[in-house]
Amino acid sequence: MIRHTVVFTLKHPPHSLEAKRFLHDAKKILTAIKGVTHFEQLRQVSPKNDYQFGFSMEFADQAAYTRYNEHPDHVAFVRDRWVPEVEAFMEIDYVPLGWG
Repeated sequence: MIRHTVVFTLKHPPHSLEAKRFLHDAKKILTAIKGVTHFEQLRQVSPKNDYQFGFSMEFADQAAYTRYNEHPDHVAFVRDRWVPEVEAFMEIDYVPLGWG
């Protein structure tokens, strides 16, 4: 299993119509891609960083994650919405530890 996460700040004000539209469209587009599970949209509340939002989703394996990354709808979303509307982000992908 791979958990794909990203924290980000939009160029739009946090409670603006544009921010709400971005989040709505992201959920609609990304959850429609086969292999995406446990999709969550999150509001970042820690004072320890300046990011506003987060996405978290899971994939069964590397092949599912690769299909998602290469899917035309994901590529178009990144090109047409993410790049123009996201000011800053950090992406982290996790796999469970096999011990502990």
